[in-house]
Formats: sequence, C-alpha cells, structure tokens
Amino acid sequence: MAKDNTEQPPYFNIDPDQALKDLGQPITTKGFAEIAGTCARGRDDLASRGMNEAGRKELRLFSTWEITRYLIPVATPHFRRVLRSNPDLPQGRSESETGAKWFSLDEVLRLRAHFAAEGSKTKEYLPYRPKGLPAKLVAVANFKGGVGKTSTAAHLAMSAALDGYKVLVIDLDSQGSMTSIFGGKVEDEWGTVFPLLARHYATHQRQANQSRMDRGEAPVPLDETLTEALKVKTQDVIQSTHWPNIDLIGAQLNLYWSEFQIPVWRMQGRGWKLWDALTDVLEADGVLNDYDVIFLDTPPALGYLTINGLAAADILLVPLGASFLEFDSTGRFFDMLHSTFQSIEEGENMAARALGRDELSFEWDAVRAVITRYDGAQQGELASLMQAYLGQTLSPHRQDFTALIGQAGEQVNGIYEADYRDFNRETYARGRQTFDATYAAFKRLLLGSWRRDEKEAEEMSHGEA
Repeated sequence: MAKDNTEQPPYFNIDPDQALKDLGQPITTKGFAEIAGTCARGRDDLASRGMNEAGRKELRLFSTWEITRYLIPVATPHFRRVLRSNPDLPQGRSESETGAKWFSLDEVLRLRAHFAAEGSKTKEYLPYRPKGLPAKLVAVANFKGGVGKTSTAAHLAMSAALDGYKVLVIDLDSQGSMTSIFGGKVEDEWGTVFPLLARHYATHQRQANQSRMDRGEAPVPLDETLTEALKVKTQDVIQSTHWPNIDLIGAQLNLYWSEFQIPVWRMQGRGWKLWDALTDVLEADGVLNDYDVIFLDTPPALGYLTINGLAAADILLVPLGASFLEFDSTGRFFDMLHSTFQSIEEGENMAARALGRDELSFEWDAVRAVITRYDGAQQGELASLMQAYLGQTLSPHRQDFTALIGQAGEQVNGIYEADYRDFNRETYARGRQTFDATYAAFKRLLLGSWRRDEKEAEEMSHGEA
C-alpha cells in the first residue's frame, strides 16, 4: 500500500505547551503605550529617510527632460535656446559640465510663467483657471479603509501642483496620513481644522446670544475653548510644505475629539448649521480666493468631519477596488450619503417652508467613483460589470497597480517625488502613466465644472445688462 505523503495543514498538531511558551505575558493598558512608542520611533526613522539635514522634507529637482516632457509643452532644443537668450531666467544646475540641467519646482514655475507671457499663444503653458471664480473643493471619501483614498488625494494634489495650480490640502482624518506625506507638523488639535469649526459654532452662539438679549433673556456664556477659537483664522493653521505651491492644514490624533464635541455643540445650539462650518470659514477668510484647488482628505467613516468635507465639496471622488466587497461597501456608502443629506434637507426645509425661506438643497458639480489598485488580468470582468451598473458615476479610467508606487512608498515619497534615476527613465515613464491618466480624468471634471460656472456667470451678466 502506497504511503500517503500529503503534507498536513499547519493548524494540525499544535502543542499547547509550546503555544503557551510562544504566547508571552498578558498585555495591560500600559502595553498599548509601549507599542505606540515603538511605532512612533519606527515612523520617525522611516520618515527621516525622506528629509534633509534640517529634518524637513525636501522636494527633489526636475531635469530638462522631465520639464519638456511633463511640465512645459516645449521642445527640448527650444527650451535650451530660450534659457541661453534669457540669462536672467533660472539656468538650472548640473553635476558635471556636460551633464543634464536640473531645476527646483520654484524655478519651473518661474519658467512656466515666462513661456506663458512670451511663448506661443496656442500652447497651454498655464492651466485653465477662470478669473473671478472661487477655488474648487474636492473631497476624496469612502468609509471603507484601504481603498487608496489618501494616496489618490495626495497624488492628485501633486499632479495639480506640477500642472501649475496653487493647492491647499486639508487633512480631516485624525490618523494624519496626509499630513505625514507632506511633512506636516501638528502639535495638538489647535493646529487642525478644530478651532475653525469651533469658531463657526462660537459665532453662531454669539449671534444667538444677541437675539436672547434683545428678547430680555440672559445670554449663554461661551467657554474658554470657544472664546479662544474666535481669535483663530484659517491662515493661522495653514502651513507650507516642501512643495512651493502646496499648503497644508494638518491633522493629528486629537482632531478625533471633534466627533465628540460637535454633537455637544449641536445639542446646545439647535440652529447651528454644522455642515456649513468649513465652507463658511474658508470663504470668510478669503481662502477660496487664495488657492485654485482645495483637496479634502476625509476619515474612513461618515462622521461629522466627513460631513463637513462632503458638504463643502464641489467634486466628490470615491476610490474603490475592483472587488465584490468594495463594490458592495461603496454602494452602502452612497446609501448612507443619501440618508444623511436627505435627513439634513428635510429637517431644514420644514422650518424654511414655515418661514417662507429658500429651501436647502445640496448639490455637487460631479461625483465619480474611481477604481484604484487595478489589475487588468485579474479584475477586468468585474470592473466591466461595475462600469455597466454605475455608468457615468464610475470613471472609465482605472488606476493600475504599479510596483513603482511601492518602491516610492519605501522612501516615504509619492510617485511624483521619486527621482527617476532611482529606477530608470523608461520604468519611471511607464510607472507614472496611470497616475497621469488619473489626473487627466480628474482635470476634465475640474475644467468642466469651472467652465459651467463661467458660462452661468456670463449669462447672468448679459441678463442684467
């Protein structure tokens, strides 16, 4: 009889005594602090690999090849001739007399402005941006984690910056991953959006107190937190990054307390429109005029911070993978969005109708789901099925999985921060194609929404005339 050499699965014949030896001692609450400290040291070590000697992140230089291929639409020989003819322009630097010239992004932006002023009027040296219209706010959201939400938002912000836009990134996630990507430093919740939301509520309460006093009633005193928040402007919590045209409002763990504090404020001030808080503060402080595009990275949950981000957004992007579970979860996410915002509208409009006021109606310029981490060989059929069901809501562009992003991530960099010399030029060009295509699909939404606003403004102007 032949002997059965089939290897048994690893969960058979586990020795309980050996398992006990491997188990280790029980973990107390103090143990969590020790684990957190270990992670913090490891995080600082990994993050330092992307920093300069001063302990700050530093954006790499860009070669003539990159500039003329990806950033400024001119032929390389013409680019060099323009530099020779204009010695006052940035001339770049090289590692040898005959080596390639390299430029900082600040210098690239100066060169782009020069070509826009002096170059061919038929070429797009500067990206489309209608005058007199506010920045567009873009929320990237999904309550399922691991779908590439923060990575997508970060790469879109970098793409827009390389395209010449001035960008603000607002991290609404207390995990602070976006803040880490851009090298932000946030000591406590007062360096986040928290004081801005508190200020909005405090302003509401101050107005309500005035109404109370007009009726002969005693005002409700503001606590110390709200009194301090009234002094905070958005510009106070904006920090620069290693990208010359990307600024950041960062996040850290204490921001999560907003999820507990906001419902308390809501109970105390029933008339407070919490969903307008972020929009109103950004508008009041002139931030919508200071930037072109504002990206909002939301937590993986439909809490109060996410509601603020979604309500503020003009464009909503929902990343998801091409899997049944992520498709199912994303459907539930949209269902929750419907329930949440419909509930807000119904509650507000009952009072609006009674008082003869305009009714509240939330509206977004565009809502798109975006497939991320896509593997065409394994997921093509399911992705096509998802496209058939979702139609225009699902972007036809699928962001391919690429090993290049993993390699860049090991250096705590985004794909656009990686130096192509760490791979080779051809590998780099292939690796960034999918991210360039993701930005192109987004830019069509951005330009279309701006153009619609521009045409509506023109029609109103002609009507008034």
